[in-house]
Amino acid sequence: MADGYLTTHVLDTARGCPAAGMRIVLYRVSGNSHRKIAEAVTNADGRTDGPILPKANFAAGTYELVFFAGEYLRASGQASEEILFLDEVPIRFGMADESAHYHVPLLLSPYGMSTYRGS
Repeated sequence: MADGYLTTHVLDTARGCPAAGMRIVLYRVSGNSHRKIAEAVTNADGRTDGPILPKANFAAGTYELVFFAGEYLRASGQASEEILFLDEVPIRFGMADESAHYHVPLLLSPYGMSTYRGS
């Protein structure tokens, strides 16, 4: 059994607070195929209540987190119903070490975003 797992969180850099209530979907990617393996909504701390990919389900491979930023930005009053600059934000990444904790956060504003491998 692998000891690795995946967590994420979202910070709203425009408002300077956690992004509560954002929907996130995790896919396993193989070539052009995406298989949905998890879905969560961020809590008041901008985090999922547990690992989005827990130890029991962890496997090395390529994954994609899709952050539904547009829904969040509209709900928080930072965007209108017009076409958004950032709507669904995909982050594709690989996890090779089956004993590691991977943390992939999103820093978000209506007109910019960044990510990194956290701890």
